[in-house]
Amino acid sequence: MDRSAARLNVPTPVASGPSAEATLRHVDRLINSNHYTSPSRTIYSDRFIPSRSASKFALFDIASLPEGRDDSSSAYTTLLRTALFGPDAAGLAPPLTPQKTASPPMTLPSRNIFRYKTETRQSMHSLSPFMCDDSVPGVNHGPVKAPRKVPRSPFKVLDAPALQDDFYLNLVDWSSHNVLAVGLGNCVYLWNACSSKVTKLCDLGIDDLVCSVGWAQRGTHLAVGTSNGKVQVRVYALISIAFTDSYQGFPKDGQIWDASRCKKIRSMEGHRLRVGALAWSSSLLSSGGRDKNIYQRDIRAQEDFVSKLSGHKSEVCGLKWSYDNRELASGGNDNRLFVWNQHSTQPVLKYCEHTAAVKAIAWSPHLHGLLASGGGTADRCIRFWNTTTNSHLSCMDTGSQVCNLVWSKNVNELVSTHGYSQNQIIVWRYPTMSKLATLTGHTYRVLYLAISPDGQTIVTGAGDETLRFWNVFPSPKSQVIYSFKDREKQFVMWIALRLSHTRNCIPISLTRDTLNSL
Repeated sequence: MDRSAARLNVPTPVASGPSAEATLRHVDRLINSNHYTSPSRTIYSDRFIPSRSASKFALFDIASLPEGRDDSSSAYTTLLRTALFGPDAAGLAPPLTPQKTASPPMTLPSRNIFRYKTETRQSMHSLSPFMCDDSVPGVNHGPVKAPRKVPRSPFKVLDAPALQDDFYLNLVDWSSHNVLAVGLGNCVYLWNACSSKVTKLCDLGIDDLVCSVGWAQRGTHLAVGTSNGKVQVRVYALISIAFTDSYQGFPKDGQIWDASRCKKIRSMEGHRLRVGALAWSSSLLSSGGRDKNIYQRDIRAQEDFVSKLSGHKSEVCGLKWSYDNRELASGGNDNRLFVWNQHSTQPVLKYCEHTAAVKAIAWSPHLHGLLASGGGTADRCIRFWNTTTNSHLSCMDTGSQVCNLVWSKNVNELVSTHGYSQNQIIVWRYPTMSKLATLTGHTYRVLYLAISPDGQTIVTGAGDETLRFWNVFPSPKSQVIYSFKDREKQFVMWIALRLSHTRNCIPISLTRDTLNSL
């Protein structure tokens, strides 16, 4: 082998002198770093093993252990035994084994070691995963929030004579102007929830009966379906002017003047038999009848109907438009649930899982395309559908005939009313479908259901000829409240809009000086 090649494998000798000695010490320190101890500070390893020499045991009221003794394993074992079997087991020694000799038990302090001293201003939760120390003052252990309580009794009961006990009818609806419409026999009555005033809207005569009522979204038009197959549309106008004594020339004592006007604007034909279901989508009115057909009617057009939807094999008893007015859900006595779009004359989705009539239909206001439906006596189930993906989500057996469904606008909950055999009202939390409350009081099937404009109150009707009002849902988290109770604070009126020139104008409170300055 060549000498020059052999020379390459030989390390270059280090020069002698002070610099060479420093280099050797540095190399030796790197090689034996695990055994090197700095005279000035304590070095912690990357395994995060605490050094007892640097621990401040006095902070936790624990006496320091004797040096040269490592009882970390024994301390952990004793602590675990205390957590599992109580403080009385802390002093028990573990059983002897051939590899282990008896040793005096280690006595732990009575207080939790993971706790600051009382001198500190803040307290900590006990870090034990098994139990909490309730003796520590000022410590909040975060109890689980109690479920919302729903009153079990109605706060108002109204007599409703001649309210029919017919599963296929829809005789109660609540408008956005807080006016309740009820069909009683051959008459329609209006009950103003603000003033409790009752108004007789119409009388169909001795040869006809009211089979359905339905308010338009704006609360100005009421549709009435009759047993003769006609659909009447009546306009309801309500003008409310509120006055206080805050401005010269206005009446005093917070008087409210109401002027209501009820007038039939047209009567539309098409159905050969009774009309038991109605649903509005802006100016478009959908009606379902016993003749198995659904008619789409535009109240602005001269024709009685603009299209006819065919698909059901029996009476149509449930109709609901989605909140975006793009989909119409219909249920019938043929146990079918159909979904239509705005322009279809044939159903775009068909669901056949129910085994009884589908009257109860409700669209979720929280999730687009979420539809709930309920079946009759032979079915007793509430089913959930995703019309966007055309999928069946879940099913809940309620044990009773499902008559109505309505979603809460304020929280993700819904309420169902039932007939045979329990005649109950159930408030559900979605999607777990856990029962928040079961309300009883009706002695007949709870066939009718409507919800108030604020989304807090429901009204139920039954063949026992009563209307019962229940507070079942919480108030919305954010809402604008106009209060007229404080007479020193002025009422909010349309004049406030004149004082705001921004696009998103905010109503302001008018004071005496503001009104006088106009």
